[in-house]
Amino acid sequence: MRDQDEAAIVACIPNLRRYARGLVSDPALADDLVQDTLERAWSRFSLWHQRGDIRAWMFGIMHNQFIDGVRAKARRPEDSAGDDLPDVEQRASQSDGIEVRDLDRAMQRLPPEQREVLLLVAVEDMGYAQAAAVLGLPIGTVMSRLARGRERLRQELQGRAPSAHAAAPLRRIK
Repeated sequence: MRDQDEAAIVACIPNLRRYARGLVSDPALADDLVQDTLERAWSRFSLWHQRGDIRAWMFGIMHNQFIDGVRAKARRPEDSAGDDLPDVEQRASQSDGIEVRDLDRAMQRLPPEQREVLLLVAVEDMGYAQAAAVLGLPIGTVMSRLARGRERLRQELQGRAPSAHAAAPLRRIK
């Protein structure tokens, strides 16, 4: 591994931490997710072969790590009891802190598919094509999830419950 490749991986760490924090909302779990991502990237760096953007590759690894964790948690339902969101420590004088906490809680109520796309496009400033590559989805699916996620987030932040139409999963018609 060349020094510039190592530097490119290290340069991704702040963005990976922000994305992980948005995915799991718990600083300790987010740090674990970043650590697992970095370990996997270092051990599988030879698979990258400098094809494409290293940032997208790293986010793809994190996405897969996150999905693996969600699936593992689903297999252990006793661990998922008590899905209450953790309280965020803040000073009482910070109204911005309250807004950030409300946004974080609203983001955590989004389905993971919508939250992932929102974080990649809105927070990490990735284009649709790059987010699609990270998530392994068609661009149209990314755009659809982004639109539905934004609308649901808007409704949550305005204090309205998402409409039944917005919350209903899509049905496959053959």
